[in-house]
Amino acid sequence: MKGGNSHRLKGRHLSLSLVALFLTTILLWAWEKRPFITSMQLAQNQFVMPSSDFVEDAQKESLLNLKKHVEDVNSDSITTEEAKESLENSSTVAMTNTFPSERKDDDGVLTISSKSKGCNYAKGRWVADSRRPLYSGFGCKQWLSEMWACRLTQRTDFSYEGYRWQPNECRMPDFDRVQFLRKMQGKTIAFIGDSLGRQQFQSMMCMATGGEESPETEDVGREFGLVKHHGAIRPDGWAYRFPSTNTTILYYWSASLADLEPSTIEDRASDVAMHLDRPPAFMRQFLNRFDVLVLNTGHHWNRGKINANHWVMYVNGQPVVDRKLLQIGNAKYFTVHSVVKWLDSQLPLHPRLKAFFRTISPRHFLNGDWNTGGSCDNTKLLTKGSEILQDESSDTVVEDAVKGTRVKILDITALSELRDEGHISRYSVKASQGVNDCLHWCLPGVPDTWNELLIAQI
Repeated sequence: MKGGNSHRLKGRHLSLSLVALFLTTILLWAWEKRPFITSMQLAQNQFVMPSSDFVEDAQKESLLNLKKHVEDVNSDSITTEEAKESLENSSTVAMTNTFPSERKDDDGVLTISSKSKGCNYAKGRWVADSRRPLYSGFGCKQWLSEMWACRLTQRTDFSYEGYRWQPNECRMPDFDRVQFLRKMQGKTIAFIGDSLGRQQFQSMMCMATGGEESPETEDVGREFGLVKHHGAIRPDGWAYRFPSTNTTILYYWSASLADLEPSTIEDRASDVAMHLDRPPAFMRQFLNRFDVLVLNTGHHWNRGKINANHWVMYVNGQPVVDRKLLQIGNAKYFTVHSVVKWLDSQLPLHPRLKAFFRTISPRHFLNGDWNTGGSCDNTKLLTKGSEILQDESSDTVVEDAVKGTRVKILDITALSELRDEGHISRYSVKASQGVNDCLHWCLPGVPDTWNELLIAQI
């Protein structure tokens, strides 16, 4: 009996060995026929893992191992181009749902980006930075309006200057004016909007010069028709060029972004036709010369401003009679959407142009408005918090307008809302009249961050 059992066991072992040998032969034959495809399938299985457990180091290691394995494979059944394409496809699988990955730009500056979903620059936090401000509030007199240079006022607390914005999903490179001008060589950056757009323009000029006197900078306003007309308080805008890099930075005043022209109605000669369905003539005329365009509007969309400016709303060349459209909020919505739609239609004709619509800058008046005793006396930092976690913009008008277009959003509303201590406040030029400026910002200050966000996205 024992001998019979022994023979049966040996027979089973022999059978199993034959089966294993047969299967091994089949696998070896399949490998000779399609070695790379088999290896790719095995390699791709390595990337099946929960996205919540996915870490960048593991991703890099897996991709390096996959690349090395492909290079080691020597097969006549697949071409080099096919191998490259398969590797890229597998890399795409590995990149799905990843965290942002590090890379270096052309100048060797380390940045972080995410190819899968991009970076929401408006989602992040304010952090203290001893390297701030980016320029001197005393030294930038050549570009900075005295009314916005808080270092030249009676204000004594300047702690608001020592903060920078840190997005959660990517790291912005440190601003370097020499590198910036080199990257913008031969390019024109245009700001078109209200006085907050003018602040961003002056901030950019101060950043680009380091807040120092720059006598070699050329005034090229005449090239764009930006000259002071007879009887005007100031020109419609300014334009300056840096000869060393041929970089031009300009600003054009267009508070509503609607096209303005004298009224054609004889008995209303003092009125100004405000064409809600037409972008400013300046933008239409010079768009082909811009490489970067930043639009903004918002604070002139109130009945007081419209009446004071004698603006009369027009659509299709005729005064608006539709009561719904005459409502300020609806008129603003209509105009913003019209401008974005027109600009989006033009971008294919100007492939080098990058267009941004900056969201509205928040006001911080308390206990009244600018003309009714409103104030913003807070000097304590970040009393409303330091972090923004929302994904959507607080400016839904601009967010809705740019959605699905080639025009990008420059979202600064929520992050600026946290900085109520950075306004000019009671140190404004009209302080003697009891007027607080809780709309405009001290410079250096918050608008510098707007420009850093812009530069990071150019």
